[in-house]
Amino acid sequence: MNNTRFATAMHILTILARNPEEWLTSEWIAGSININAVMVRKELSVLKECGLVNSRKGKDGGVQLSKKSKEISIADVYITVKNSEVLGKKNNKPNPLCPVGKKMNRSLDVLFQDTELLVVRSLQKKTLADFLKNFQ
Repeated sequence: MNNTRFATAMHILTILARNPEEWLTSEWIAGSININAVMVRKELSVLKECGLVNSRKGKDGGVQLSKKSKEISIADVYITVKNSEVLGKKNNKPNPLCPVGKKMNRSLDVLFQDTELLVVRSLQKKTLADFLKNFQ
């Protein structure tokens, strides 16, 4: 993953886990991450869509975790925001006449799937509550 989506999502969720009774605004969260609130709202919409956060509108509006931090695995977050392979991208059009090129992407597919499975299995063993301990 060559972007900050996972880090941003983890930052958002960690802040919400530290303040489980409060409805936090995207502006407040953005101040902690030091990014534009629009980016926070974009990630919050994805997190809400997958059921990790709840939101409410109005002057007392904001967001909260939709479940306890011990019920959210880090794998849940990773799968929600993942938009690229752990090992990067494959070459689009290797030479089909080359003995290596013609089999490269099929072989990489297996390697990518195996690596993805290892990452997800590892992250399934960790919860947001475990991660939150780093900040107490």
